[in-house]
Amino acid sequence: MTISYSEAVSRCWAEVDLTRLVQNYRNALSHLKPETQLICVLKADAYGLGLPKVARRLRQEGQRFFAVASYNEAAQLRRAVPDSEALILGLCGESQLIPAIRAGMLLTVFSEDYARRVIHAAQQARQTARVHVKLETGLNRLGLEPEEAVDAVQCIARSGHVRLEGLFTHLALRSRESDRAQLDLLTSCRDQLAERGITIPMVHALDSIGMVRYPEDHLDAVRTGAWLYGVYPRGYAHPEESQLTLTVKTRIAQLHRVSAGECLGYDETHPLARNSIVATLSAGYIDGYPRLCNTGSVEIHGQRAPVVGLVCMDQMMVDVTDIPDAQEDDEVILLGGSIGVDEYAAAASLNRNESLARTGRRVPRVYLENGQAVDIIETLD
Repeated sequence: MTISYSEAVSRCWAEVDLTRLVQNYRNALSHLKPETQLICVLKADAYGLGLPKVARRLRQEGQRFFAVASYNEAAQLRRAVPDSEALILGLCGESQLIPAIRAGMLLTVFSEDYARRVIHAAQQARQTARVHVKLETGLNRLGLEPEEAVDAVQCIARSGHVRLEGLFTHLALRSRESDRAQLDLLTSCRDQLAERGITIPMVHALDSIGMVRYPEDHLDAVRTGAWLYGVYPRGYAHPEESQLTLTVKTRIAQLHRVSAGECLGYDETHPLARNSIVATLSAGYIDGYPRLCNTGSVEIHGQRAPVVGLVCMDQMMVDVTDIPDAQEDDEVILLGGSIGVDEYAAAASLNRNESLARTGRRVPRVYLENGQAVDIIETLD
């Protein structure tokens, strides 16, 4: 549902900078060889930015191949971009396999038992299932074990009901040595299959971190998610190549004076050290802001205001004593501006990707191109 700009920015909202998204995407492409494909990862509602809009904008740039975590995300992607390739990275439930196969979605096969289920569903659907096989090489999360993989993949490929289109793994990124060992297991599996006459069209292993860390190992494709949204590898020498695409804002609902010694909200252990002017903001942890207590800060008029008290479900308080021009209804930046995703995540011991993806469902997304609002999506419809 689309709402007016004034309504969207009246309480708490997220601004998605499509210009930065596109530039991040182009910068990712610049790291790849011409023969290497980019798979754009749109799981978790495109890390909180809104899957449909992000997918459509990237499709305008020529991107067709996307990865998601689940069948319902793949279905949402297909509604937004009907000609997209949708790789489902995780489990597809029993009742979802047949519609997924009929829709031509790419399934991830990660065990022999699951392979049998996919083959059975393909028989019922009377259609060939398109699959990528995932190899477990050291992340210890999901995939066929290397010692069983070659025989299992051979059986899958020759079942008559499956078209084997890819083989992949996911690096644990614990060390260069362990990453190398994982990559060697993957390419060894590929080579052994080739010796048995089974050619894999697409072999892939790297995510956003691996993309810049291991340019010699891009293989046939690279899966990039975090980079698109402005979460670049720690210590990367060119952070300007992946700029934060999400800014979360709210407004001051009320200003009030609170005496020294008083506590704020539900907090009982952090009395104010001085007489203060406190701003109550129209955002809380259900909107995605971490449930901090006297930790972290927000930005108002280009200045920092510390969080005071315990962040509530729908509201939070900050000390604006040192920002004398702060007024009710002023705009407040929670994430973005001078508050980068690294700082934001560190304040609450969050993963940086989580910091973006946790943006609340009731927070309208305002999409910007070249600084101008081009679309507004109200996610509560």
